[in-house]
Amino acid sequence: MATISKIEEELKRGAGISIIGLVDSLIEYAYKAGASDIHVDPEEKKVRVRLRIDGILNDSFILPKEIQSEVITRVKVLSGLRTDEHQAAQDGRFRLKFKDDGFVDIRVSLAPTFYGEDCVMRLLSEKAEKFTLDSLGFAPKDIEKIERNMKKPYGMILATGPTGSGKTTTLYTILKTLNTKDVSIITIEDPIEYAIEGLEQIQVNARTGLTFANGLRSILRQDPNIVMVGEIRDEETAAIAVNAALTGHLLLSTIHTNDAPTTLPRLIDMKVEPFLIASTVNVAIGQRLVRRICTECKFEKKVTINDLEGLMGTFPVETLYKSKKFYQGKGCENCSGTGYRGRVGIHEVMEIDDEMRAAIVRKADATEIKHIAEKNGMTSMIEDGFKKAIEGVTTIEEVLRVIHE
Repeated sequence: MATISKIEEELKRGAGISIIGLVDSLIEYAYKAGASDIHVDPEEKKVRVRLRIDGILNDSFILPKEIQSEVITRVKVLSGLRTDEHQAAQDGRFRLKFKDDGFVDIRVSLAPTFYGEDCVMRLLSEKAEKFTLDSLGFAPKDIEKIERNMKKPYGMILATGPTGSGKTTTLYTILKTLNTKDVSIITIEDPIEYAIEGLEQIQVNARTGLTFANGLRSILRQDPNIVMVGEIRDEETAAIAVNAALTGHLLLSTIHTNDAPTTLPRLIDMKVEPFLIASTVNVAIGQRLVRRICTECKFEKKVTINDLEGLMGTFPVETLYKSKKFYQGKGCENCSGTGYRGRVGIHEVMEIDDEMRAAIVRKADATEIKHIAEKNGMTSMIEDGFKKAIEGVTTIEEVLRVIHE
């Protein structure tokens, strides 16, 4: 790639190195490689640059220790951060335009470490604005469930999963569909990942006392139809969010749990009354991101009976033996030898029905709620992943990696 040679040229210049050119080339290379994050990690005698591509961190470049402070200072200047502050964490953002008229928004996080300031840059490309529920990997029957609940004038749509599982992208995709001229949509986020025209987006600011809870209170006085809260992470935010959903607002948010059924007991842990949860939660979406098999080097992989027996207990037996073939990537130039390129979601969409509401009111645990959901038609995340492996979208190994990581 041409950008690699630019970086190598800059590094060979020694004392005459252009820090501006080097930082720009690093970001451009990461963007073209499809990286979501750039990690600039200082060590005792060098600076290691790593890129997170398709969810996996890869070593990419080694920078000389002598230019560490200049590289960090350049990032601070671009982000509008204090260049004389080296002992406190700082967060900022900037936009970089390329010669071909493309651009990337970059969110910056700096933190002091033993060997100097560590820098992580999150790349937020405009491609994310073009997503649809279908392109995110949702099955047709799950899209129907989500669209049915998006049309309700009040209640909650919750996305759940670990950090980096695509929850925010799912909510933005739903908001983009809901974003019409006859509704008012207000969000409170930490941070604002994508700026979307037509939405009023508020950034959390702890220094001014603008927390999720305080911001949500203010939003409800602004006459919104639809509200998005970046994350429900404490009892106060949970209580206000539930009351907002109860009083005629459609509320979207994320919550940290392992799967969709655990979302409801988690709200009970946050001191929300079970009857309020039963009255307000419309749908819970559990998700993970798996790597797609590279289309350039994909090949069919025959499976033996031993392979299938090894998967028993993890995947449903009735579907296991219907599958005689899976797929894999050999590794090529297109995927940098990994066999994967790009990512797609595996999901479970749990629509709250009357049987589940009764279970919530009597404080049923996540296992019972999951049993009711699957009996009434929910496809679990692992089943969704298995279907995508059979279809040749991803591999069995990749599904197992993200489910059990």
